Amino acid sequence: MASDTIYEAIEEFGLIKKEKSKTLFSKIGIVGCGIVGQNIARVASFYGIEVVFIEINEDKIREAYRNIEKVLDQRIEHWGLTAGEKRAILSRIKGSLDYNDLAGCDFVVEAIRAVDRGGKLKERKAIFKKIEQVVDEDCIIATNSTTIVITELSSELKHKERCVSIHFLISSSEAKMVEVVKGLYTTDEAYAKVCKFVQMINRKVIPVEESAGLIAVRMFVVMLNEACEMLMEGVSSIENIDETMRVGFGMRISPFEMADKMGLDKIVRWMDNIYNEFGDVRYKPSPYIKRLVRAKQLGEVTGRGFYDYDENGIRIKSVDQKC
Repeated sequence: MASDTIYEAIEEFGLIKKEKSKTLFSKIGIVGCGIVGQNIARVASFYGIEVVFIEINEDKIREAYRNIEKVLDQRIEHWGLTAGEKRAILSRIKGSLDYNDLAGCDFVVEAIRAVDRGGKLKERKAIFKKIEQVVDEDCIIATNSTTIVITELSSELKHKERCVSIHFLISSSEAKMVEVVKGLYTTDEAYAKVCKFVQMINRKVIPVEESAGLIAVRMFVVMLNEACEMLMEGVSSIENIDETMRVGFGMRISPFEMADKMGLDKIVRWMDNIYNEFGDVRYKPSPYIKRLVRAKQLGEVTGRGFYDYDENGIRIKSVDQKC
């Protein structure tokens, strides 16, 4: 006897064919995973965002992982993180040599090391073009450079309206603020999306008009130049100038300490770029800083700058500073 049972495909009535809605900023990309790139990757991953970073070789990828893990281990030691949270953070971070892995990103930040790739405008423009070739039209493309304006950097892209400049401070990885710059071509929608991302990672948006150096770098280089001027005049010592700013003005990291942390070669490039933009002698690198850079005394990274450092990057205090 024939069966009266009717079979129908459940796919027509179920949820299988429905596409899962994509959360904004579920995945971001970073090109260049030096100190800044590592900070962005670690913070974004902490807030549940998948991160893929692009580096120039496998050694750089391994170095980035080691440095990120080192920071997380320090958090665990100070009861700021659990081992389980560390594993979860690292599981969301992927290093790659292939720009195609940026496909599907909602937001990509160029954060290349100027020391590695020359820091020239044409090289950053080439990176922007590579990014544009693999990401969707609505993906935001940003630079972390403070001295190259985003309008010029994005001028050769097909969709330049989605480009924005952001600045995560290198002097303090936990600074709860990010400078955000809207370029000449940037749409209000793209700018608003970036501001939302900054808020998602628990940072305050500092709106800044397009200007070489933005706020933080322009203020800092002038202060550092003046500190070097006083040092060369014999007004006081490195330690005492720093102590005055730290205790007298409540600076958590004083000028010479901050310069060593940032890297003196990077600061000289900043100063040169800002000086070329404005032509103001305030921004011209101090001869004292240039002398240290010529001697390859670049700060923490080389073990010597304004101060001396051990192999772990810990400052070695002079005899008269040990008490």
